[in-house]
Amino acid sequence: MTTGKYGSDSELFRKDIMNLMVPIEGGTVELRDYKNMNKWLSSDYTLSDPGRGSDRTVMTWTETIESFHVMKYPVTQHLYQYVVHKEEAATNRNNLPVTEVSWLDAIVFCNELSRITGRTGCYIIADESQNTIYNKEANGFRLLSDAEWQYACKAGTKGYRYETIDQIAWYQDNSNESVQQVGQLLPNPWGLYDMIGNVWEWCWDLYDTERYGDYRVFRGGSWAEVENNCGSTIRRKSMPDFKIDDLGFRIGLTKR
Repeated sequence: MTTGKYGSDSELFRKDIMNLMVPIEGGTVELRDYKNMNKWLSSDYTLSDPGRGSDRTVMTWTETIESFHVMKYPVTQHLYQYVVHKEEAATNRNNLPVTEVSWLDAIVFCNELSRITGRTGCYIIADESQNTIYNKEANGFRLLSDAEWQYACKAGTKGYRYETIDQIAWYQDNSNESVQQVGQLLPNPWGLYDMIGNVWEWCWDLYDTERYGDYRVFRGGSWAEVENNCGSTIRRKSMPDFKIDDLGFRIGLTKR
């Protein structure tokens, strides 16, 4: 892999990035979530909704996915440093997923990566997350939508995971309580690594503006989670400025 070999040659850098982008054919995906019917109990409860299972109702819906490209790994520390803090990149050449990044950090990264690779940034960033605009006509890098993420993760498979968990995911039982280098375990059938476990991944979508305001979705589970919390349909949410040591992101591209 090339994520630790970026130099000053901008054309080489563009080629390195494009070599990491996997084409995904379009299709449909069924999504599922649980809506808690209780009132919101705490304005600073950042990860999930309190309440009993009996207070929740199941929601399912189907979305159509257009063809797109997705990076085969989560964004690494080295790539993030190269794009956002170029002067520091030479001192951090590892392939650990970047963590402690907010949703806002992730979209800033996407716009900057688009700029330095000669593409048009996808996001017009506003002070309020809800007012940030995604330009679907732009050819730049972006976060996956919630539906795109699940579609890419499942890769045509039917179950909660595309293979047994220890073959594909770093989670609480095998991670040694730490994030792990990307690409060490088996990829899914479409060649995407670490979709499940290792780090949660931010998506573009607002979760539920009526109930949670500008909370954004993240997906997949992490090195810190128990087995049941690592899978293709697991979904969590938080404020767009939330950061933690098991949350990163992966990038997509609509137009090659």
